[in-house]
Amino acid sequence: MIENTPTSTINTSTSHDAEVEQIFGSTGPLSNSIAGYRPRQAQTEMAKSVAAAIAGQKTLLAEAGTGTGKTYAYLTPALLWGGKVIVSTGTKNLQDQLFLRDIPMIKKVLRAPVSVALLKGRANYLCHYHLERTLQNGRLSSREDVGYLRDIARFIKTTSSGDKSELSRVPENASVWSLVTSTKDTCMGSECQYYQDCFVMKARKEAQQADVVVVNHHLFFADVALKDTGIAELLPSANTVIFDEAHQLPETATLFFGETVSTSQVLELCRDVLAEGLSHARDGAEWAKLVAPVERAARDLRLAFPQDIVRLSIDQIAPSSPFFEALDTLKASMSDMIAVLEKQAERAETIEQCRARAIMLQDQIDDWNAEPKGKEKEGDYVLWVEAFSVSLQLHRTPLSIAPIFNKQREGVPRAWIFTSATMAVKNDFSHFVSQMGLWNEPAHTWPSPFNYQEQGFLYVPNGMPEPNSRDYAEAVVEAALPVIAAAGGRTFLLCTTLKAVKFSAERFKEEFEKRGLNFPLFVQGDAGRTELLDRFRAAGNGVLIGSQSFWEGVDVRGEALSLVIIDKLPFSPPDDPVLAARITAMEKKGLNGFVHHQLPEAIINLKQGAGRLIRDESDRGVLMICDPRLISKPYGKRIWQSLPSFARTRAEADVVSFFEKLHVARTTTVTPEKGVPPDMPERI
Repeated sequence: MIENTPTSTINTSTSHDAEVEQIFGSTGPLSNSIAGYRPRQAQTEMAKSVAAAIAGQKTLLAEAGTGTGKTYAYLTPALLWGGKVIVSTGTKNLQDQLFLRDIPMIKKVLRAPVSVALLKGRANYLCHYHLERTLQNGRLSSREDVGYLRDIARFIKTTSSGDKSELSRVPENASVWSLVTSTKDTCMGSECQYYQDCFVMKARKEAQQADVVVVNHHLFFADVALKDTGIAELLPSANTVIFDEAHQLPETATLFFGETVSTSQVLELCRDVLAEGLSHARDGAEWAKLVAPVERAARDLRLAFPQDIVRLSIDQIAPSSPFFEALDTLKASMSDMIAVLEKQAERAETIEQCRARAIMLQDQIDDWNAEPKGKEKEGDYVLWVEAFSVSLQLHRTPLSIAPIFNKQREGVPRAWIFTSATMAVKNDFSHFVSQMGLWNEPAHTWPSPFNYQEQGFLYVPNGMPEPNSRDYAEAVVEAALPVIAAAGGRTFLLCTTLKAVKFSAERFKEEFEKRGLNFPLFVQGDAGRTELLDRFRAAGNGVLIGSQSFWEGVDVRGEALSLVIIDKLPFSPPDDPVLAARITAMEKKGLNGFVHHQLPEAIINLKQGAGRLIRDESDRGVLMICDPRLISKPYGKRIWQSLPSFARTRAEADVVSFFEKLHVARTTTVTPEKGVPPDMPERI
């Protein structure tokens, strides 16, 4: 049974309780050293629970509402008593924030004598060998990349970490990065002439020697699948593992516990086979003729589906589809290429490397739709294909990651801490627990200290059509415009699809011009996420339109963000092959796929989106959810009861009045904290 103990009765009695009370108290080191810090009971109680889990080498699920201060609540006991600690975060941004800001702050305040290291995946570190090779052969497709390459060549002479995030002049998604970083397939390992200077090896060595190592979930779980991130060497010696943003774990773990092979990997291999063959064994084969059939087969596999974007399970592909024949042709042409590589491999280390890559890729393609082997059973995995504009991926995804993840947790006893602002559905952790296999582990919720009743509104507009109707996106724009005008801009519009982002951006641009609304518009895709957020904050009256990447991990405090609009409840598309297979498997066990999977998943996502609005005690604002199902469907009540306890209304006039009062408060000496209680009736 999952324990949802009220915080006041949690028994965390350990030898560290008194120290925790003192550290987090009004006269403690945090209050004395950190500007604006104020003691919070929930933060202290969470820190005690984390300290108890660390002392007993136990597991703890800790949901802490926005404003609880969960980062300090887990870092303090971890740095003082955690031993060797791995902290895994949801994103590289949060990883950098922990390493550059939060951990140094706590370390300094507590005078904790711990060493700290940052470890990222190898694609984040410059590779001396690949940079030199790219400088020599100059396979660059644009003048822009030539300039970026010059910047990178200068950067490698001055950097001590080789971390590409330090070189902000070159965008993170610039294509040149793939030519100057290594993958597991293309790393020369100890054979490399630059092995002693290798940034990846240096980062891993520092991580092994450090007391606290900051990683991200992708890295953690990639190691389980690839054994190529350095976690495998770290985990045996770790006493404490902390997952922040733990609600992301099921999706990330599913990604890495499954297997994926793509036509892009095949085409990259062909490119390298041609280059290395011509460089080191020109007389060994007709290299261009050798790779041509493999390239053609890979492209034909993609062309088996004429649509732009495809996601289909293997059962949804017609037996007569050209896909199966193209797959067999690819397997056969790769065998021919491997036979030649076998003969020429001894002529150069790089050709041997191509041979090993080719065999590995062929094995992955063969295994994709092979008969289950070992303990595997039909139904443990779902086989599906995903096609993009120029590539196709073959996926083999487990229906449940719980047994695989539990296997990772076996062995040496250690503390496992899972924390997030959104793991539970109305204090019920069942959904997260069943996904991760964390049965019978203590799970606690510490509510946010914010006074949501006074700080904002949940507004569901009247008269909205059903979300599947043709004019729904237009209705969202029409309902949003008067509220955005009342808020003076200062808006996030969070959409559930990229198509909705594009449509809304075009319509808002037209309407702002027509109505003379001078609100700067920031649209996902126009620039990187960090740059868009910086520009949005600086504008002070902007409107930002984004999809999934803006629903979480985004922190805009103060007046710049006063209105968060969510276009639809974030249900996963029902035609998603993995979701469909999971629902089928659940229904075979007598469970309801919607109630037990889709609904809790949507609620957790919605809680993340809603969490963008109120970020501290002085924030004020409106959460506008356009989807009428929140009111009309029986499950709607369960959804809004899981959201922060805002005052609620369906009347646009209430919202306009709220913003008018807020504007008056902001332009007079009255502080928003005390001067603007919404005192509106509860309408939902």
